[in-house]
Amino acid sequence: MSEINVNIVSAEGELFKGSVSMLFVPAISGELGIAPKHAPLLTALKPGEIRAEIADGDDIHIYVTGGILEIQPNQVVVLADSALHAKDLDADAAKKARDEARKAIDGASQDLDLVQAQANLVEAEARYKAAQRLKGR
Repeated sequence: MSEINVNIVSAEGELFKGSVSMLFVPAISGELGIAPKHAPLLTALKPGEIRAEIADGDDIHIYVTGGILEIQPNQVVVLADSALHAKDLDADAAKKARDEARKAIDGASQDLDLVQAQANLVEAEARYKAAQRLKGR
């Protein structure tokens, strides 16, 4: 089976480095599936879950708040703004952050406050959804 080398890093450090058979990332334009020999691409990431399928059948799940994705035919690099392994996601904390972000939108007094509150809500929603989806794994 063909594989692609993947390196996922954030400011906190390296989260994953290895070969995968398939990689799924939350690109700014939508979910993107990356297979070996994918066409080169550079794109922004939005908050969401990265899923890497390992050749032995295991999956790796990492939550990112955004970042940059670079694809080369045999290598993928993810430069995440910040990231967590799925096992480190806290569903209760994510729900609390989502609820606080919704309240901030309701109480926003200026356009700038509203834009920041909306960005916070998008990130909080993505974190909560990832935590819920990965809770049983």
